[in-house]
Order: sequence, then structure tokens, then C-alpha cells
Amino acid sequence: MRQTILLSGFCAALLCGCADVRITEYQRPEAPDKPSWSRPSGTTPVSAADTISTQWWTEFRDPYLDSLVARAIAGSFDLKILAARIDVANLQIAEAGAGGKPTVDIGAGANIEKSTGQRTSKQYSVGAQVNWDIDVWGKYAKGVQAQTAEFNATEADWRAGYLTLASSVSTTYFQIRLFDEQLEDQQRALTRSQQILAIFETMRSNGLVPTTQVQRQRAETARLTKDLLELRRLRDVSENALATLVGVPAGQLKVPVGRLQDRVQLPTVPTGLPSQLLARRPDIVAAEFRVLAAHDLMGQAKLEQLPSIGLTGRGGSASFALSDLLKSFTFGLAPSINIPALNPGIKARAKTSEAQVKVAEQEYRRTVIAAFEDAENALVNLDAHRQQREQLQLQVKELRQVGASSTTQLAAGLISQLEVFENERSLLAAELALLASHQQVLSDTVTLYKALGGGWAPVEVANARR
Repeated sequence: MRQTILLSGFCAALLCGCADVRITEYQRPEAPDKPSWSRPSGTTPVSAADTISTQWWTEFRDPYLDSLVARAIAGSFDLKILAARIDVANLQIAEAGAGGKPTVDIGAGANIEKSTGQRTSKQYSVGAQVNWDIDVWGKYAKGVQAQTAEFNATEADWRAGYLTLASSVSTTYFQIRLFDEQLEDQQRALTRSQQILAIFETMRSNGLVPTTQVQRQRAETARLTKDLLELRRLRDVSENALATLVGVPAGQLKVPVGRLQDRVQLPTVPTGLPSQLLARRPDIVAAEFRVLAAHDLMGQAKLEQLPSIGLTGRGGSASFALSDLLKSFTFGLAPSINIPALNPGIKARAKTSEAQVKVAEQEYRRTVIAAFEDAENALVNLDAHRQQREQLQLQVKELRQVGASSTTQLAAGLISQLEVFENERSLLAAELALLASHQQVLSDTVTLYKALGGGWAPVEVANARR
């Protein structure tokens, strides 16, 4: 045994001189750096951990939204699939390390022979064999590290799915609430159009307006009716989409009618430094863990080039009579060494694993760049839409004053009822635009929550210490 170990050490030293088996410590791949946001949403950037919780949707102060997200997290099949993948990845850790553990085979048999003119010959046997590929260099340990990194990446995938699900439920719910108010306003606009049409028809019968004026108003009424039907269709489709997100069949989820601006509040806008995304966003964390997994697989492939030491132990008993089977035993021990010096497949695998590390590193950098774009766009959109909303609020305020003045002028006989209707129609259009802007700001806020990592704690990507 001692001679075998010495021989293996000599062979290993010889092969290390011609094979690259050096394994460097893992380091985060270099990626484009970003010291600050070009358009911060606050006067002073603060830590995202101070402003974002993992249940950030509760900041909108809508209990019904909270219940929808809770149902989605419990019932979403997308999340259940990701959770099942976590279980698979966890079980594969033990599978990755199984090669470095002893295996035991136990068997028993009987050999019965009969020749013409001879007595029947019987022989019984029982035995066991132990095989152990001793993990001298740690190649199986590297495989365990690689699979553990993949397990951690799969957990990060679940967190990313959790964040995407909560975002999708929130924005879809906001869209339904927007349709509710739009349907209410559209019905009001249709009623006004029908009133104007009735006035025009009366005026035409008295010869005060041409027939074309009535036809134009009829066309306007038809357009408003069509838009009303389309809004109802869009609400139903959005409700079906929300049902799928929650995990129930489409058509079985009915969201009660409600007003968006009455139910959903605008929360304080979160912010944070760009560098925090690298340790906080689940998709970036998952991408880096996969770089680590590729790095460990590269190390395992390099260690495969070194000699492997095996140990085989056998023991058993054999006899011609079943009653004498366990009266005597035979034992044996057979150490072995396998030198893969001339195995081109192992060397090719080592080269391939190095190339796969480069692929994983580039995918990580792409994920980082995409994350910066997501956050920048969220900040730009939120800033622009908030400013637009302020201008729309000013426009609605002015038009409401015009409407109040028109009512007074109508009572004094200074203007006609048609002018009052036209002023109301202009006000309604502005209110619809303000409503859409409110929904857009809410959606932008959700997008920003998602872009900044959704409140998940920073994760350090490294192999577990042994």
C-alpha cells in the first residue's frame, strides 16, 4: 500500500509538469462599473435596504392587492416549477459527491450441474465487494462545490420569479382598476354625446343645423360606444391574465369594480446606488453563481488529469454444501492506480470547461448591463411621467374652473348648452389622461422596485467554506 501511494505521488508529480492543473481562487468577473444614476429619483441616494422591503407592494396601501399577491405566491405554477427545480438541484449535490464515496456490492449464488452418468454437482457462494475511488486531489469535492453553486443560482432564479410575479400581479391589477375608471368616464362621455345628439336632432328639425352636423354627432356616439365595448373587452382579458398569475383558471377570478385613484396610493419612490444591484438583484446573483459553478467544473476537469487511486476489497465464502457455506471465508484487497496521461478526452474536457467559464462570464456581464438599463429606464420613465402628471393635474384644475364658469354663464343665458357640453368633454378627456398618467406612475414605481432588486438582501457569491 505504501509503495502504491509513493508511486502515485511520483506519477502525479510527473504529470503536473506537463498538464495544467492549477486552480485559481474564484473572483467576481470584471463588469462595467456605474458609480451613480444619471437621473436620481431623490435628492440624496440612500441604501435600497432602507427603502425597499421584500413585501414592497404593501406600500400601495391596497389590501385587495396584498391579498392578490399572497394568492399568487401560494398558487402560481411558475413559482412552483422554480421551487421544484430547487429541490432537484439540492438532490443533485449528493449525486455530485457520490463518486468519491465507497460502493458496496453484495451477491449470492448457486451453481448446479448434472452430467449424464454423474451425480449432480452443487456449489453455493456468497460475497461482497467494496470499491472506492479515493478523492486524493478533491475532484469530487469540486463537483459538489459546482452543484452547490448551481443550487444557489436556482434559489436566486426563484427569487427573481417571485419578484416578477409580484410585479406582474401589481401592474395587471392597476390596469384593471384603470379600466374600471375609464369605463365609468367613457359611459359618462357616451351619455353626454347622446344628449348632444338629441339637441342637434331637435335643432335640425327646426332648421338650425344641417344634417351633416347630426351625422357627425352620430358618428361620434358610435365611436364612443365602440370604445366602451373595447374597454370592457380589455378588462375581461386583463382579469383572465390576473387569474393565470394567481393560479386559477381564467374566468374564475372576478375583481370587484373599484376606482384606481381612490384605492391605490402612490408610495415613496425607492432609490439606491448602482453598485448595490450586483449583490441584490436575483438575476445578477444567479448569473454570478453560474460563473462560480463553471469555475468549479473547470477545476474538476483539470483535476481529472491527475492519477486516480482506487481500492477494491473482496470477501466471501463458497462451499459444495449449503450448511458449510459460512464456515470459511476468503478476503482480498486490490489497490490500483489509473494514470490518464494518454486520454485525449480528459484533456479536451479541461479545455472545454475553460471556454465555458468565459461564456458564463460574458452572460454575467450581459445581465449586469441589462440591469443598469432597467434601472435607468425606470428612473427616467418615473421622473418624466410624474412631471407629466403634475401638468395634467394643472390642466384638469383649469378646465374644472372653466366648467364652473360655463355653468354660471349658461344660467345667465350667455352661452348655449352645447358649449357647456363641449367644455365638459374637454374636461373629461383631460381627466382620462390624468387617470392614465396615475396608472403609469404606479406601474413605473413597480418597475423601479423590481429593477432595484425588490428588497432582497445582498448575497455573497462564494464557495461554502469546508
